Amino acid sequence: MKRFAHFSTYLFVGAVAVLATQAPHLLAQSPTDSARIDRLERQLDVVTQELERLNLGAGVVLGAGGVEAASPRFGLAPAASKVYRAQEGVSIGGYGEFLYDHYSGSRENGSPSGKIDQLDALRGIVYVGYKFNDRLLFNSETEVEHASSGQAGEVSLEFAYVDYRIREDFGVRAGLLLVPMGLVNEMHEPPIFLGTGRSLTESRIIPSTWRESGIGVFGESDKWSYRAYVLNSFDGVGGGSSKAKGFSDEGLRGGRQKGSKALAEDMGLVGRVDYRGVAGLMLGGSLYYGNTGQGRELNGVVVDARAQIWEAHGRYLAHGWEGQALVAGATLDQAEQLNTLKGLSGDDSVGDSMGGWYVQLGYDVLWQTATEHQLLPYFRYEALNTQESVPTGFTTNPSNDLNALSLGLAWRPIGDVVLKMDYQIHSNAAETGVNKFSVALGYLF
Repeated sequence: MKRFAHFSTYLFVGAVAVLATQAPHLLAQSPTDSARIDRLERQLDVVTQELERLNLGAGVVLGAGGVEAASPRFGLAPAASKVYRAQEGVSIGGYGEFLYDHYSGSRENGSPSGKIDQLDALRGIVYVGYKFNDRLLFNSETEVEHASSGQAGEVSLEFAYVDYRIREDFGVRAGLLLVPMGLVNEMHEPPIFLGTGRSLTESRIIPSTWRESGIGVFGESDKWSYRAYVLNSFDGVGGGSSKAKGFSDEGLRGGRQKGSKALAEDMGLVGRVDYRGVAGLMLGGSLYYGNTGQGRELNGVVVDARAQIWEAHGRYLAHGWEGQALVAGATLDQAEQLNTLKGLSGDDSVGDSMGGWYVQLGYDVLWQTATEHQLLPYFRYEALNTQESVPTGFTTNPSNDLNALSLGLAWRPIGDVVLKMDYQIHSNAAETGVNKFSVALGYLF
């Protein structure tokens, strides 16, 4: 079995770890050996991670599938965080995914779906980072969506920020930042999550991928990690200089300004804490708070349209299991005024409360064999409603009260490459759901 095949390696690595823990004390007698001490400490970190990986499964330390490019650091996914482990100078990484969707010809109620099958070069990403010294670095992600900006695609700066690390475990971050909410928004590289697509809850309530410009702090220890930022808030109305569309009956996604000439009359606050004190387990939550009216007035009165989003999440990666769960909710003050400013009526109303949740579980049937390949049957079930309640005088659209079940299979020949396929059963209160079969190929480096 795989764990017995690694047994001799486990003993060897353990012996190296014991020696490495003593080396800094010996070398500390000479001040000129500080560089050697730093190098030994970095090697010890790698050894410790290898011990945990061999004992509990590759996914525990390096992300699902034992991603080889780099370990996640300071809220960034494996490939995105390569710059933190680089020597001074340039680091380059990236990821990409291709997606095939085959839709059912009919809806739940038997009417024609009208959906056309698609094959999409969904994303191609390049990370470029530069480490000026041990305290100061720059990191960025540039994304090409749907292959060409000359057709259905676009080119976007997904994040670009500067970190100044005051201490090894604490720093200040400023620039275009990924909002630290949920399980996907910061960790969305295809090989590290199950499912051919991202969850609906983390698309409509937590509008992944969600990035805005701002400044904040970050830090991590052996058991805890945290991030807290001040950012430009949503444009809940839309039509401003950022060309955001504003909120809709389908959720908050249209309010993202993406750092593009963002209206900043209203700012938002976001904070996140995660606990990793048990090997393989991560538990955490986050909270967002900010006005979204961006200075608009109605009858001479400024519309604040305060939005609050919260979520709690958990992930377990060990012994071949990959499980995660999330629950999220949002409330919106003055939704009625937003509707008026946007010209919405009837069941097109923005929800003044919304919520959703999902649970996902996969198991690597090969984890106890000698192969490094992984083969994971998995499922995901979720339910959400972006109109749990609407202002008085408006109605709800039953198509926004929905659930989805995905049954799939993922194959990772190595941790950095994945082939996933699943069948998704979509249902809603209006009985207009459309099922589909999807295949996705993803990579990172």
